[in-house]
Amino acid sequence: MTLIIAAIIILGVGIGFLVFFVVRSLAVPKRVDALADLIKRGKIQTAIKSARAIIARNQRNAEAHYYLGKAYLADGKAELALLEFKAVNQIGILEHHIPELDFRQNLAQLFIRFNQPEEALKEYLLLIKLAPNKAEYYYWAGKLFSERNRTDMAANYLRKAAELNPKDGKIHYELGVMLYKEKKAGEARAELESALKAQPDNAQAYYYLGKLQKDSKDYTIAIGSFEKAARDPQFKIKALVERGGCYMALKAADKAIPEFDRAVRAITDESSQDALYARYFLALCYEKNRELDKAIAQWDKIYAIKKNFRDVGEKLSQYQELRSDDKMKDYLTSSQQEFIELCSAIAVQAMALQVKGSKSIPNGCELIAVENDSAKWKNARKMPRLLRFYRMPEMVEEPQLRALLDDTKAQNMIQGAAVTSSGFSRSAQEFANSRPLELYNKEKLQEMLQHVELKETKRRS
Repeated sequence: MTLIIAAIIILGVGIGFLVFFVVRSLAVPKRVDALADLIKRGKIQTAIKSARAIIARNQRNAEAHYYLGKAYLADGKAELALLEFKAVNQIGILEHHIPELDFRQNLAQLFIRFNQPEEALKEYLLLIKLAPNKAEYYYWAGKLFSERNRTDMAANYLRKAAELNPKDGKIHYELGVMLYKEKKAGEARAELESALKAQPDNAQAYYYLGKLQKDSKDYTIAIGSFEKAARDPQFKIKALVERGGCYMALKAADKAIPEFDRAVRAITDESSQDALYARYFLALCYEKNRELDKAIAQWDKIYAIKKNFRDVGEKLSQYQELRSDDKMKDYLTSSQQEFIELCSAIAVQAMALQVKGSKSIPNGCELIAVENDSAKWKNARKMPRLLRFYRMPEMVEEPQLRALLDDTKAQNMIQGAAVTSSGFSRSAQEFANSRPLELYNKEKLQEMLQHVELKETKRRS
């Protein structure tokens, strides 16, 4: 009898434990299921607390980790969401009631957000296997391959994405940019135009389309594209610099200056490459317009940030005399009429010549002059000379001297001379050595200017 009672007690205890575990196993899923409903109804904090409570009892509850990650996403705590989704990945989701597509999409985007492109790519390749007709997954795989410079793989995935969803502008944009970088201009242009057809407000697509138009010398069309690209804050300075570059290519420095000035005024990071190039090209335009004080101001700002940026150091050295030499400043910055008067004064006062005629030439002026009576060979027949004065930052090259010599001979003159505020290339010097040409570089010009007096110079002194 005692044995029977003991057996009944043991059986009862066993049934009790069985009922407890069955009830518990049924109760937990209901609580996990409730998490999705809490998130759906916007009760995010309640969902977070409930999920944490479930995980505290069972660290390997993948569904609780998943819904906690979803709740963190809804609460704007992406980094915590990533930790929870990683936990789900480690536990595994095959035997759990977790929507795999949603889970992997969220995980992939979080990997991208936190700069883990390799992990993101793995997720998108898995997603493609799970949903082989989803264009979005091919797009992201292609974009991530492109960022790794795997353009062969990138092109395959992006083209598949475009095939599955031909009206998605961002797919065509990504493909167009990749083709642009590969220097496949025709294909890139077609893709970018398709991108803009689908997304007319895609400012970044206008930027790359403008680059292609500029490369093919369609400057006027490119100017319009870059103006639309400038609407994007990320591309604004780049686009304005490109607009200015188009005007420079059209030899319209006066129109280029406002564009570079807009770019400079938009600078937020003075040390960025975009900022340095905006100031550099603005300075070049000022230099071409002989507004050298303004050019130097821009070069000074660049030099303070990056001393070895392009030829800024050389430019500042080249124009150093402007800070102390008023006569050289007059030579470089005066109006064209004043410049011709100054060059005539150099010919008369420093070279002992009489000026018989003058005219403007690109980047300078030309004088016809003869020796005056004070010259040491005053009894000889006075033969005219052809003088060319240049004020440009570039060195005078051999072709310019060759043209000077040809014009000297064509006008029956025996001597030519070139005067420049810069210098002469080696080939130019070698050309002049055995020919009736006199060369005056910047140093010789400065010496001659010391012997020149003009009314304006006297007044300023």
